[in-house]
Amino acid sequence: MADSSSTYQAGGSGDQPKKSIIPGFGRFKVALSTVLTMEIIMQLAYIFEYPNCLIDGLRKADTTTSCALLMVSGMEERGQIAPHDISQLLDSLKEIGNPGTASTVQELFLKHTDIPIEEEGAHSQGVIRERGHSEAENEATVDRDHDEPSQKTVGAPASSMSTMSPTSSSLMPIAPELMGHLMNSMTPPGVNIAGSNNVVNISCHVQSTGSVQLATSSSQLDPVPSPGPVPTPDHVPPPNQESDVPDTMSTFIQELKETGKALYDKIQPIPYIKDELDSVDKVFIEVGLERRVGKDSWKKLGSYHDIFPKEKGNPRIQIIEGDPGYGKSTLALQMVYDWCNEVSGSPFSGPDILICLNLRQLKGITSIAQAIKQCSLPFDSKLKLLDVEQLISKSNIWVIFDAYDEYPDQHNKVNFVMQMLKGKIGQHVNILLTTRSSCIPPALGARTGRIRLTGFDNAAQERYIRKVVTGDDEVVKKVLKHLNINPTLGVLCRAPLFSVMYAHLTHKGSMLHEISSVTGFFGHMISCFLSHTQNKLSGADESPENLQTHADTHAALDKLAFEALTSKMQQLVWDRTFFVGELGEVFYKLYVDVGILVEEKETHIPAPGKVPQHKTVVRFYHKLFGEWYAAYHLIECVKSRSYILPENINLYDLKFLFMFACGLDQPGGSQVIKLLGERKDGAESVVLCAPQLKEWSHDIQTTVRRIVSSGIDIYISDSRLLQQSTIQLLELASQHKIPISQVMLLESFSSVDPDSLPLVLRSGLCLPPLSTLKELVIWTEPGREVTVDEWTGILNYTNQCQLLKKLKLDLCLLPWMDSFPTSLGSVEVRWVTAIDGHEYTLQSGRWQNEDSGEILTRGAYDDLVTKFRERCSDTPWQERRRAERE
Repeated sequence: MADSSSTYQAGGSGDQPKKSIIPGFGRFKVALSTVLTMEIIMQLAYIFEYPNCLIDGLRKADTTTSCALLMVSGMEERGQIAPHDISQLLDSLKEIGNPGTASTVQELFLKHTDIPIEEEGAHSQGVIRERGHSEAENEATVDRDHDEPSQKTVGAPASSMSTMSPTSSSLMPIAPELMGHLMNSMTPPGVNIAGSNNVVNISCHVQSTGSVQLATSSSQLDPVPSPGPVPTPDHVPPPNQESDVPDTMSTFIQELKETGKALYDKIQPIPYIKDELDSVDKVFIEVGLERRVGKDSWKKLGSYHDIFPKEKGNPRIQIIEGDPGYGKSTLALQMVYDWCNEVSGSPFSGPDILICLNLRQLKGITSIAQAIKQCSLPFDSKLKLLDVEQLISKSNIWVIFDAYDEYPDQHNKVNFVMQMLKGKIGQHVNILLTTRSSCIPPALGARTGRIRLTGFDNAAQERYIRKVVTGDDEVVKKVLKHLNINPTLGVLCRAPLFSVMYAHLTHKGSMLHEISSVTGFFGHMISCFLSHTQNKLSGADESPENLQTHADTHAALDKLAFEALTSKMQQLVWDRTFFVGELGEVFYKLYVDVGILVEEKETHIPAPGKVPQHKTVVRFYHKLFGEWYAAYHLIECVKSRSYILPENINLYDLKFLFMFACGLDQPGGSQVIKLLGERKDGAESVVLCAPQLKEWSHDIQTTVRRIVSSGIDIYISDSRLLQQSTIQLLELASQHKIPISQVMLLESFSSVDPDSLPLVLRSGLCLPPLSTLKELVIWTEPGREVTVDEWTGILNYTNQCQLLKKLKLDLCLLPWMDSFPTSLGSVEVRWVTAIDGHEYTLQSGRWQNEDSGEILTRGAYDDLVTKFRERCSDTPWQERRRAERE
């Protein structure tokens, strides 16, 4: 049988078993190893579905060159490259987004082998032609067998010899440059390599178990010196050897709980209050939760205990999404608390193992076992990587991946997190993944559940104040009062992060209740932090005045934050030494004291047997603080009229950055809005940002006119912040006499206030009458029956919109009315039922079928009601109607 594995010659020339007679393929392999980076190697290893032990072996190679040579040998072993065909490698390079590397590799192959690759169909048909040879000669070249030398196997138990097939997927060849090391430490019996004139042909493979096999043959050669041995990976025990850690499962659980406690026991509600850290259960208040039950429909959940439904066949993967500051990470820590403390009644106390991994810390990590070993176990843990792999493979395990939007490797198409989400690995693991609503992982399966956080309602806000801040009834009423009368505060404080800070700072005497914009709120909040720190340090060597000077001079921090957030792969953590070098020691220390910057200890566990590496890293207290300082730099950038926003920026993900910029500087904010308006995806950002400006310039009015001329939609799924900003934009447009072509309420309409006549949205926000609105469309939730009072209120609302020409209601059942207000005048009223799409127009106080021209009689209307209720019987609205009547 011909051996297709790599052959190493321990000596000079001699008769060798030839692998291929195509010249130059060996030189091509060496050249190929020079263009493979570690990132590309890891991506290819996942694409080719290499076993974890082989991936670990690649990662632990001493140099990138060693790793690349190992990878080249592995690809040759598995047929991903061959002397006559490298199409599979080229296709895979293109698949992982490296067409340039693929082109380079193709050029190298042509250069060294003189074989061109036909682009169309080459891979599927195995068509690669060699210049100067006929087709028959090519086939003969490719298919010719080679003489096989006699072999003997060493370094593995006899029971494993039968697995020596070089094409087995459990074997991986060792690169030629590492063979010498292996020969020194694993010389076959009877062969003296260093002191003989023998040629030793060695085919070396690492099995998936970690054992090494050497197949050898010999002939006379000159002696060669032997390099020193390279230790084999010590995390893989020899065959049949058990782990040296007694009762590994109990050790594993104990260490996970110790690490979990360290996470949930240091909750810091306010950045500068570092001497009053709380356990998560002392501050946790349940936020609103909804489950997606259709393409665009969401159903309210009673508790976070309901995230994983008890019914069989429900998704084992749940995506928990929410806007910044909505409590995603706090919720994750509460789940960890429940498991560590075996909280009665909590489903999160049920699994054998529950692990919370902050994805921000997993850069470059290529497996779930490695992530757990490095981030969820003590650095001096006795458990080895193989122990972790075995324990999680046979356990009921739940994994929380926290902050996918901060995951450094999310743009790597083959990262292990995406492999788990797509079910390619870890199919037995229940997964919860938290992320911003603007950063949902792509291409998720249909059986992936979606949960969204809707924030604090008034009751939750009150519960937090009483539980954490104060139990004084009068103080509680005072704090809550301003949330009800200040619409900006009311919307902002739906986000638990803002609500918590508002409650604590107001209790300490801050005047946050007077703020009327997002920028004003955040700026005042940071001023409070700085003021508190200055008072605290007033007796120190650094005077408050000097501290304020340092606080006001933050251009270096602004630039660093902006460049990190707007790069293709956002950087959210920095090495402390680098950060201090960029900002200066005094400035850095001030912002750490204030709490805006947070230091963390990071431990990197290298190859087993090596000393763990410790370093201090720094990040912002919350990503929103990074957006605040980045906004200052954006203002400086747009002062140059030639500045263009980078195309890769996710506008919605960084919406607060743009909102802050518009609120910080009027001229700069106007330029920011102009830039946003010029982008195809910028309309929503303009809606959010325009209300932050105190005055609208002519350019701003032009941008807003262009946006509202194409219509404005308010979805039920829109965040309260977006809905509030949309309403503010519409009001300002009306005040500036800008015509609004259409407003469409998509399942967001709730009722009409009978006194002041605004339309009340299901979020609780109100849309006042708009003097320049031309058309209003109300698309209700399916199955809804509008009451007489609601219908009358809608008609009265239209009377307050002086330019309104059209009113349309979709999917609902309107009440029967014998007469309509004469004040409707020339307003065209249309009604589309859910029954066969019939559309009616109001003509002289009667409904007329637009298709047949027939007038809707009372009898026909009663039949329509019956059909409507039958057709919509399974909708949530009709289910509630029946429940109320029962």
